[in-house]
Amino acid sequence: MTVSVRRVVGAAAVTALLCSAVAACGGGDDKGDKASGSGSQSVAQAVTAAYKKTSAAKSAKVEMTMKTPTAAQGGGDMKMSGTLGWDPTVMDMTMSGSALSAGGPDAPKNVRMLMQDNVMYMDMGANAAKSMDGKRWMKMDLAAMAKKSGDEKMARQMTGSLDSMNQDPAQQIAVLLDSPNLKHLGSATVDGAETEHYKGKLTVDEMMAKNDSLKVLSKSDRDQLLKNVKKAGIKTYDTELWINKDDLPVRLDVTMDSSQGAIQMSEKFSDYGAAVKADVPPASQTFDMMQMLKELGGASSGAGSSAGSSGLDSGV
Repeated sequence: MTVSVRRVVGAAAVTALLCSAVAACGGGDDKGDKASGSGSQSVAQAVTAAYKKTSAAKSAKVEMTMKTPTAAQGGGDMKMSGTLGWDPTVMDMTMSGSALSAGGPDAPKNVRMLMQDNVMYMDMGANAAKSMDGKRWMKMDLAAMAKKSGDEKMARQMTGSLDSMNQDPAQQIAVLLDSPNLKHLGSATVDGAETEHYKGKLTVDEMMAKNDSLKVLSKSDRDQLLKNVKKAGIKTYDTELWINKDDLPVRLDVTMDSSQGAIQMSEKFSDYGAAVKADVPPASQTFDMMQMLKELGGASSGAGSSAGSSGLDSGV
């Protein structure tokens, strides 16, 4: 049973990191005209307006779907839905999909994810609780893990992973402003809403240069990560955005082509400003991911390095 828990933890954690880090680029400054947009606004002005409006909203309901090649770690389909707040980051989302089945027949069909005060909690289900002294919630406090390890390099890795998980939709939108070929594709209807459709593309090198969450890494670590990304065959990141008449995004898609196949993520946003509160589980119902890794076999330093590497490998 512990093996099943470990597999589910791996699939869930990697997917959670990848979902949020895939478009984790900072920016958002108005860069002037890049192309002709709809009406009197340029493309850059329209996307900048959406960035500012989304940043001010501070929360929204989110529905996300993600497809990763089955040959990749944590591969398969994944869905996430719930409420996300930013500044500060608060999350109450539920994850489901075929990627969770990597844990075997005892794997949960749904995993609820809560985040508050920079700590992530995942409900691994009743079956996991049977082998975890009745505790079903996995706790991931990456900052605390880094501090406890006393390893400066690991601390940078874990902090980078945590920053990636903290990306809000405004920061995801900002990636378009860094695209050298940002363009307006025309009007489109999304779930009954009239929107304007925009698209931009970044190469791997451009994405790495703009990704603020990677600044915590040393040059050698960044170079190694870039090497790993290119080894996976990922060359470009295509981002598409649909903005409604209120200058708010209703849909955002990101596609990455890799040697194992395309990685596709699509997010839909609604109910901006919705209240969100993560009622985190009490300590009596949680088990620590780092402690679990230690108990499943491996010295403290080895488990910690593995956890840090997982964040780096998926935070692209």
